Amino acid sequence: MTLRILAAAGLFLAAGEATALANDTMANTASGGLVFETTDAVAMVSEDLAISQKEIVVRYVFRNISEADVTSTVAFPMPDVTIEPYEGDRSVPSGDINDPIAFTTLVDGKPVEMAREKRAVVGDIDVTEKLTALGLPLEPFGEAADARLNALGVEARKDALRSGLAVTEEGQEGDAWDQPLIPHWTFRATYHWTQTFPAGREVRVEHRYEPSVYSNLGTMLGDADFAAETAALRKTYCIDDALMATLAKATKTTEFGQIPYAERHVDYVLVTGANWARPIGDFRLTVDKGSPKHLVSFCAEGVTKTGPTTFEMRKTDFTPTEDLNVLILVPTGG
Repeated sequence: MTLRILAAAGLFLAAGEATALANDTMANTASGGLVFETTDAVAMVSEDLAISQKEIVVRYVFRNISEADVTSTVAFPMPDVTIEPYEGDRSVPSGDINDPIAFTTLVDGKPVEMAREKRAVVGDIDVTEKLTALGLPLEPFGEAADARLNALGVEARKDALRSGLAVTEEGQEGDAWDQPLIPHWTFRATYHWTQTFPAGREVRVEHRYEPSVYSNLGTMLGDADFAAETAALRKTYCIDDALMATLAKATKTTEFGQIPYAERHVDYVLVTGANWARPIGDFRLTVDKGSPKHLVSFCAEGVTKTGPTTFEMRKTDFTPTEDLNVLILVPTGG
């Protein structure tokens, strides 16, 4: 079934299918998953978003600006998760496959039990039912996915490779069915609950969770053999020349063959914050890089440094047009 829902910058009213860590939004139920939609009745008065490797906390104040109560599903889409051979790891912070990010929600200070919609896709094709029929979990991470995928019969393994459900450790697709297979579908999860917004009143919502951090043992940034990858990273994370110069200097002072920094990526779905009745009245973003030794880069305007590890952006009447991608570079020497 598809669920129509509201979503904010992170959250939204639901009406369709979801993507990465996100803002609330409104949604609706229909066949195929959550469907996100806009609303003219509920405005996001403020959003306070704090991002670090260890925890993400987002606090909203909503106001029903209509003359009637509004009851709808409110959804919070999480980042897509795809396992890429030799391209780093994505953490499952809580260790619980059923609640991998230890997600909690408070509404007006009281805990709210959340439902979670899970889907799996390969490209634009929904493979949720196919995975279920094969006895495979929708989550591509964890031992269960690997074990069950590699326990499939010969024909099922061949089909998994040809359809893009799996790749080999070398990233090969096609007929290499006799090699160990790695799950290669994309996992999408959306948390949602039913919320009433009383006419003319404010509702306060808080989400708190441990992000699934994508990590790499090193970085390709600045490596002449990875010029295209460097250009892509610089565009995604708005990496400036000063950070590149710091990396180059660190590379020169390390022993031959050593990489001075390792990548950590934290993503957040921000664009659903544009689904409400008005722009976000007061928006504050705080990014904590974790240590003064760490480097950080993300795309934002008017960022100020507020502490040894924290950076802040404030906006009024803010309409997000892009999702947020944060790159943290951690020294490999400790």
